[in-house]
Amino acid sequence: MVENAIVRQAGTTVWKQIQESLANEIMASRLSGRLPNETALAQHYSVNRHTVRQAVKALAEQGMVEVVHGRGTFVRDDFIDYQIGRRTRLAHSVVKARRVGKSEILHWSGKRPGAEIAGLLELPARAKTLEIHSLDVLDGKVIGVCTQYFPLPRFDGFGEAYAKAGRTHVALAQFGIEHFQRRLSRITARLPSHEVAQQLGQPTALPILYVEVVYVDEAGRPFEYGISQFSSSAVQLVIEPD
Repeated sequence: MVENAIVRQAGTTVWKQIQESLANEIMASRLSGRLPNETALAQHYSVNRHTVRQAVKALAEQGMVEVVHGRGTFVRDDFIDYQIGRRTRLAHSVVKARRVGKSEILHWSGKRPGAEIAGLLELPARAKTLEIHSLDVLDGKVIGVCTQYFPLPRFDGFGEAYAKAGRTHVALAQFGIEHFQRRLSRITARLPSHEVAQQLGQPTALPILYVEVVYVDEAGRPFEYGISQFSSSAVQLVIEPD
């Protein structure tokens, strides 16, 4: 295990510091495979085994490690690298990783967007959008909660096409959009709402990756604004240089 001694901070429990230390090692790919046992970790951090047990339990609740009874605790290696490029979507990264992914459409409706969304989509006053709510599902597990906005009347009927196709880019091709570019990517880390945490199957105390995107068609016209709230224990964002 990489040396990563902690400095005890006032107001922060020791097990929490150990959890964060181990999480940082995992996210940086410096820690993989089977974790050292409780005794070794306790010696490494100069704490008792109960403290280490709390830290590892928290990592398991985050989905970063898996406890296999009789074998030990293993770092999960099923993260998906979401490659954020000018012409890519999550579906392209899923195919590249040879994983099974789909969008599960929850519901859609026509709505008048707020000023910020209308501005990003360059819509005229009082224009409406098709608002679609969906889940990104990878290998049967929900990894993202999504809301997408498409201009109306250009995308009348898109909800039905999207629900049938299960992938945004496949449905877009049916509406004449086969080539597109990402105009905006805005990424922040924040705590999920109770509803989003339930959908992702994680605690509300675990931060998510909040990703906003704007796509434009070949003519440079914005046709989609999307918000994806990804589980930070399942998705890693990879920025591709142009």
